[in-house]
Amino acid sequence: MTHTLTLDRRYPELGPEFGDPVAPADFPGAQLRFWNERWAQAVGLGDLTDDEKAAHFARFDPLPGWPDPPLALRYHGHQFRQYNPQIGDGRGFLYAQIRDADGRLLDLGTKGSGQTPWSRSGDGRLTLKGAAREILATEMLEALGVYTSKTFSVFETGEQLHRGDEPSPARGAVLTRLQHSHVRFGMFQRAAYEQKPDNIQALVDLSVDAYYPDLTALEGEARVSAFLTAVTKASARLTAQWMAAGFVHGVLNTDNLNVTGESFDYGPWRFLPHYEPGFTAAYFDETGLYAYARQPESVFWALQQLGSALSLICGDDALVEALNAFPPTYRSELQIAFLARLGVANQDAEKDEALIRAALAFLRESQAPWEAFFFDHFCGRAPARLDAYEGDSYRAFAELLSNYKSVRPERLKHAYFEHAEPVHITIEVMEAAWAPIHERDDWTDFHALLDDIAEARAGYDMGRGRTGFLHGDEG
Repeated sequence: MTHTLTLDRRYPELGPEFGDPVAPADFPGAQLRFWNERWAQAVGLGDLTDDEKAAHFARFDPLPGWPDPPLALRYHGHQFRQYNPQIGDGRGFLYAQIRDADGRLLDLGTKGSGQTPWSRSGDGRLTLKGAAREILATEMLEALGVYTSKTFSVFETGEQLHRGDEPSPARGAVLTRLQHSHVRFGMFQRAAYEQKPDNIQALVDLSVDAYYPDLTALEGEARVSAFLTAVTKASARLTAQWMAAGFVHGVLNTDNLNVTGESFDYGPWRFLPHYEPGFTAAYFDETGLYAYARQPESVFWALQQLGSALSLICGDDALVEALNAFPPTYRSELQIAFLARLGVANQDAEKDEALIRAALAFLRESQAPWEAFFFDHFCGRAPARLDAYEGDSYRAFAELLSNYKSVRPERLKHAYFEHAEPVHITIEVMEAAWAPIHERDDWTDFHALLDDIAEARAGYDMGRGRTGFLHGDEG
């Protein structure tokens, strides 16, 4: 049964201090390059015609019944730990808010939709390659069980853009993402910077009402500290999922983290080719601030900045106690995430930690491909490529794994596990899929890669039973 589109104006109702009305860019073209049919069906937009898709997601005509203009959201943020009060939505806006079949409030937000008051010297545009990269990141992360935004649509715009980090002129695109929340840490920071505690409280109240309704009975400082505890735990869970997926976000600034603990805004992301704690995603991350192994530290630091902003409406002791939930939550969620990647049930914290340590010790010593390791051992199965798995460190891991019970081992009957190799999105794979598009507008390899990711998503079936995830119709 198709869900009926249901709109909800929670963010616009906050008032004019939280966003600026903007007009979308008038693009010369609108060629559909990606449409997320699973998620369109899940939110009541699955029956749009091609013309309606272009009208709403390339020209951004209002959805039926939506009365507000697009809003460029206001926020500040620490960027590589330097505070920047000049930022905000510089090439995107909140297009609409909708309810899914389960009643969850979801945002439709854009990337590359034109200039806003926060564009500074930027053109407000997105390259087609940047859009393609975001499609691959969100699809692959969803397949691996990471709580991520969803790429909803991509249209090529017919514009030629000039960029320093891509061959120019580059083809233009506009992307719409489906996301649980665009309420960023930086929104609270902006309100604190402006010394507006009422605005901080308004953001807390919106977030509790929309995303943490079990906290609605709380008032005053108890509500604020419980909210920070919930955000801290959600962020710890996300960080653990990144680590188990071998994912490096690349830019963990406070404006790129939100209150629902959801991964979004993909720029220079990377997946690990093999285990390397110092692996970085961004060429400009010269100090390795956001390297793979430093992501937990980076997210915790960002949470402390959120706590600092909340200190205008809550006592320090309660906020410190809320932040102290991060280390134990991260440890427990890391075990959950790694065991899910291995497809086995937990035993106890000590044994689970020993299994993970043994896996990482082998991966570091052998430099075996990260994704292949988890594919080969999923649900405790014996790996087919025995020559890749040998030595004392592997035997130590294998002995520990043999004591674990598989979770839903029937998943191994899926056709995905008949492949010799898993799908993986290292930089080389991404570039190989992009090259034919750039050279001759041939999307065959790109679509084949998306098909492989979809098969992996169905095979792993990670989302079942996990709270906090967005669930689409798997068909």
